[in-house]
Amino acid sequence: MLFNSISFLVFFPIVFILYWFVTNKSLKTQNWLLLFASYYFYSCWDWRFLFLLAFSTGLDYLTGLKIYRSDSQLGKKIWLVISIGINLGFLGFFKYYNFFAASFVDFIGVFGLKASYTTLNIILPVGISFYTFHGLSYVLDIYNKKIEPTTNWVEYSLFVSFFPLLVAGPIERATHLLPQVEKARTFRYQQAVDGLKQFLWGLIKKIVIADNCAEYANAIFNNTEQYSGLVLVWGAILFAFQIYGDFSGYTDMALGTARLFGFELLKNFNYPYFSRNIAEFWKRWHISLSSWFRDYLYIPLGGSRGSLWMTIRNTFIIFLVSGFWHGANWTFIVWGGLNALFIMPSVIWKKKNRETQVVAENSLLPSLKETGQLLLTFGLATFAWIFFRAESLGHAGEYISRMFLFGSDPNPFHYPELRSSRICAMLLVPFLCVEWLGRKNNYAIETLGLEWPRIIRWSIYGLLVYCIGMYMNTGGAEFIYFQF
Repeated sequence: MLFNSISFLVFFPIVFILYWFVTNKSLKTQNWLLLFASYYFYSCWDWRFLFLLAFSTGLDYLTGLKIYRSDSQLGKKIWLVISIGINLGFLGFFKYYNFFAASFVDFIGVFGLKASYTTLNIILPVGISFYTFHGLSYVLDIYNKKIEPTTNWVEYSLFVSFFPLLVAGPIERATHLLPQVEKARTFRYQQAVDGLKQFLWGLIKKIVIADNCAEYANAIFNNTEQYSGLVLVWGAILFAFQIYGDFSGYTDMALGTARLFGFELLKNFNYPYFSRNIAEFWKRWHISLSSWFRDYLYIPLGGSRGSLWMTIRNTFIIFLVSGFWHGANWTFIVWGGLNALFIMPSVIWKKKNRETQVVAENSLLPSLKETGQLLLTFGLATFAWIFFRAESLGHAGEYISRMFLFGSDPNPFHYPELRSSRICAMLLVPFLCVEWLGRKNNYAIETLGLEWPRIIRWSIYGLLVYCIGMYMNTGGAEFIYFQF
C-alpha cells in the first residue's frame, strides 16, 4: 500500500476514526489497533513476509530480555551475537546472496578457475533493511546499557512495525519512539493540522516533483547511448531532484501521518541541497541512517579519536557500508566511496561543519561565496548520483564519458525528451523557492502564510491539492527506497 494511492486514502481514515473515536479510552487497545493496522498495511505488499517481520520482532524482543537478564558479560555477548548474526543473516540472504555468488565466481575467474552458481529468484521483502536496523539498534542499546528492555510485546512490536515508518523509515531508535508508544496520547488539533500540512507537502514532492522528473530521467538514463553533453547533464540533475522528492517526500508523509496519531518521528531530511559541503550534506540527507552508522559503526571503530589515518579509514568504512546497505551492486559501493572521497577535505583539515546553521540565515539570498559552495556541493552530489542510478559500472562509465561530449551535440534541444522536460524546470523553480524560503522550518510550508488572510492561505492549499490531482497516478508510483 502506497501513501500516494487511493487504497491508502481509504485505509487511513478508517484507522484514524477507530483510533481517536472508538479505542481512545484505552492505550492498550489503541496500540493493538495500530499494530493490527501496521501488519495489514505490510501484508498488502506480500502477506508471506509477515512471518519474517514477526520472527525478526520476536527475536530482538527475546534477545533484548536475555541480554539484560544475563549475569555474565559473556552471556550478554553471546545473545548479542545471536541477534546480530540471525538478523544480518536474513538480510544477507534476501538482499545479497546473488551478488556474493556472482562476485565470488568473477573473483576466482581472475586466477583462471571456473565455477558455476545457481541464481536464486529471491523476492526482496520490502522494508527489511529498515525494520532490521530498528531491532538491531534496540538490542545494541540494551547491551550498551543505554536503555532497559520492555516486557510488553505489543508495545515493542508497534515500535518496530509502526506503519508510517515500516517500509522506508526513518530508522527509529527505541530511546525516542518506544516511550511515545508506552504513554497515553491525546488528540491535539494543532499537531493534527501540522501533520496534514507536512503530508500535503510530501505528496507535492513525490507526485509533482519526483514523478515528473522520473519520467524524463528514466528516458535519458535508459537510452544513454543516444545522448551526450547537456542532455546527460540534465538527466543527472533530474535524477537528483527525483530521488530527493521521492525519498524526502515519503519521509514527510510518514512524519505527517505519525503526527496525526500523536507520534513525533525523527527528522530525516533537512534541506540537503542547501548544503555548503559534502560533510554538511550528509548531516542533512537520510539523517536517521547516517546517525545510525555513526553511533553503531563509526564511533565503535574509534571515530575521529585516533590518528588522521584511522579517521580516514573509519570514514571510508561507513560510507562503503552505507553504499552496500543500499543495494547489492558495485554501483552503490562506488557511490559510497565517492562520497567518502568528497568528504575528505573536511576530514583532513578538520573543518567544523555548520550543519546546525541555516545557509544565509539572516538574509534572503546567499552570498557569492555561499552560492559557489551550494553549487559545488550539489554538483558533487549529482555526479555521485549517476552511479546510484546506473544499472552497472559500465553503464555509469558510459554515461559520464558521453556527458562530457559537448561538441558532438551542438543543438541538444532537438531531442523531444529535452524539449518536453521543460515542464520539470517550470515546476522545480517555484518548488525550490518555497523550499528556500522555508529552510528554517521542519518542512517547507510549516509556517507558509500563517499571517496571511485565511482566504489566501486556503487558496494556496487548494492550488497544491489541484497540482496533486492533476499529476496523480491513481495506482500510485512506487518509492525508490522501497527496493532497499
